[in-house]
Amino acid sequence: MVEVAFITLGCPKNEVDTAAMKARVAASRYELSEDPRSADVVVVNTCSFITSAAEASIETILDIAGEHSGRLLVAGCLVNRYTAEQLAAELPEVDAFIAIEGEADILRVIEELTGEARGQQDSAACEVGASAYLMIADGCDRACSYCTIPAIRGPYRSKRPDELVAEARRLLAAGARELVLIAQDTTAYGHDLDGRHSLASLLTQLCDQCGAPWLRLMYLQPEGISDELIEVIARHPQIVRSLEIPLQHSSEQILRAMRRAGGRRQFTKLIARLRDRLGEVALRTTLIAGFPGETEADFEDMVEFVGEIGFDYVGVFSFSPEDGTVAAALPDQIDPVVALRRAQLLRDRADEIGWKKAAAHVGETTCVLIERYDEEEGCWFGRAPFQAPDIDGQVRIAADAGDDLIATIRPVLIQDALLYDLEGVIRDESA
Repeated sequence: MVEVAFITLGCPKNEVDTAAMKARVAASRYELSEDPRSADVVVVNTCSFITSAAEASIETILDIAGEHSGRLLVAGCLVNRYTAEQLAAELPEVDAFIAIEGEADILRVIEELTGEARGQQDSAACEVGASAYLMIADGCDRACSYCTIPAIRGPYRSKRPDELVAEARRLLAAGARELVLIAQDTTAYGHDLDGRHSLASLLTQLCDQCGAPWLRLMYLQPEGISDELIEVIARHPQIVRSLEIPLQHSSEQILRAMRRAGGRRQFTKLIARLRDRLGEVALRTTLIAGFPGETEADFEDMVEFVGEIGFDYVGVFSFSPEDGTVAAALPDQIDPVVALRRAQLLRDRADEIGWKKAAAHVGETTCVLIERYDEEEGCWFGRAPFQAPDIDGQVRIAADAGDDLIATIRPVLIQDALLYDLEGVIRDESA
């Protein structure tokens, strides 16, 4: 029996791609393995959004090649960015490369490499956790001057609403309690489909037809957050009041150079609208420090903006000049040391605010989606509505391993905070 293990690097969109490949393996004669060292085939699904991510992908590939004697397949963004031919010359340790658009053929590739027939596919499916990603579109039509994603993943392609409703139902039937909607730009959903489709209309269908306890929205580009979308969120309590809005900067001058819209004034108004209509809403954003042409005044404006808005979570990056992007050739490039210093200062300010906002939950009772039990820690871990998967901290819950809590949503009294992580106990629901 051929055993196949997967290693996934990068963003949630790669997690979705890996899940699709795993489902194909699970529906074949091949067997999924959790141990890359002993598996007959290891598939590394790579990230190459920025140079450091590509370097980390290559390092992982070489590490696996050094400790694994079976077949090694490399899939994902790295292959689309550099092509299989280029990578084959640099990475002879790899047996095959699979571009994103070719991942549906993974069984054929495994069969060719191992000589073992894939067998007749059946309806087997992979396990689904308490939270699952629902990728509503792939690709990107935006032309941000610093970004490689459109070249890697191609133009924006929305999935049909009926397909997404069916996929949401499948994930919920398999045990998911939270569906996390993702795309490069979720607010662009539907613009490429026939008829009147939008993120607002899709959310309405999902809420009315699927019965998901939690729906979470990620990657909301600010100019796409319409009054209609805000009203849909306000009307449906299952859409958690936690929104990720990648703003990237506050300076209009820098945003124009990034080929993005908006600025501090427009963003401040948008966030005021969200808070006015939605009340307590957790906000996360991403910001880039050290973009070409960024002055000290531009940077200080961004630091002030972060302090003024009081984001719950901020992902901070120093500018990375990526080959083939417009921004890499812009004049007035910032010294990388200066860019890193600015990024650290911005991160320090964001964390100062974020940690205080996390600590403000102490004494509150909030619903928590319980995801796993940790034998070593002797406790359960889950997430509150204001904590996105993998990035915004978690809630540690004192409870016995014998309690059947996995994939349940329970009221938890928050008793302590450590940076972004929280600790609490389950409240007696009968009290």
